[in-house]
Amino acid sequence: MNIALWIVQVILAVMFAMAGFMKTTQPIEKLNARMAWTTRFSLQAVRLVGLSELLAALGLILPMVLGMAPILTPLAAVGLGLIQIFALLSHAKNNEMKVIPMNILFMVMSIFVAYGRF
Repeated sequence: MNIALWIVQVILAVMFAMAGFMKTTQPIEKLNARMAWTTRFSLQAVRLVGLSELLAALGLILPMVLGMAPILTPLAAVGLGLIQIFALLSHAKNNEMKVIPMNILFMVMSIFVAYGRF
């Protein structure tokens, strides 16, 4: 079970680190071309989502690797799960059905890590 949890944690951390880095560094015009949802939110909101994803990605890995405050790992997973719930609701409201399966997948993975690490 521990190996499966680590695999899922690393996958989530890599995916959200890349997504968060993109949302915090790319010009909004470039993000708007890639992600339709960014046109509905302010630049500050998009940057906040990106920063949250970056911090959660770090929180999935570093506390357990460093052996310091390992409770932060399941809390980071809960945070990512919440981000995915809000993303899913936003996409559903705006009829963006193509991305909802990825939201569900990441949400399930986050719940798995949260449950396994609590």
